[in-house]
Amino acid sequence: MKVAIAGDHAGFELKQQIAERIRKMGVEVLDLGAHQYDASDDYPDFAFAVAEAIASKKVERGVLICGSGVGVSIAANKVKGVRACLCHDTYSARQGVEHDDMNVVVIGARVISIELATEVIRAFLGAQFSNEERHVRRLNKVLAVEAGRQ
Repeated sequence: MKVAIAGDHAGFELKQQIAERIRKMGVEVLDLGAHQYDASDDYPDFAFAVAEAIASKKVERGVLICGSGVGVSIAANKVKGVRACLCHDTYSARQGVEHDDMNVVVIGARVISIELATEVIRAFLGAQFSNEERHVRRLNKVLAVEAGRQ
């Protein structure tokens, strides 16, 4: 599996730590920035970088980090094919993939610790979409709206 990761200034330090921990899990990491701390950078730039990597299939999953996680979540979900969710617990991270085919997990660096963030990401990366009929049916309804068919 290949995972894209990015974070703005508020998520910079946690992103560095998380990227290293993901590598230690044996997962290939595509680090899309920030590559240096810049207090004036803009979260949408990083959210769109990960979202575009997902949409273009350069990576299978993404991890986004900002202060609360809200901004990058909103921005990433504007890109077709991206299902980014803010998760600060392992249950939501796992079930988001299993039931909703979530492909980007979002973390708030000012909200959770490195230890919990690592466990959330481990749950996210270890989960697979169930392909159960009810989950496929629900996902198809979401995809239809995304495609402009309602």
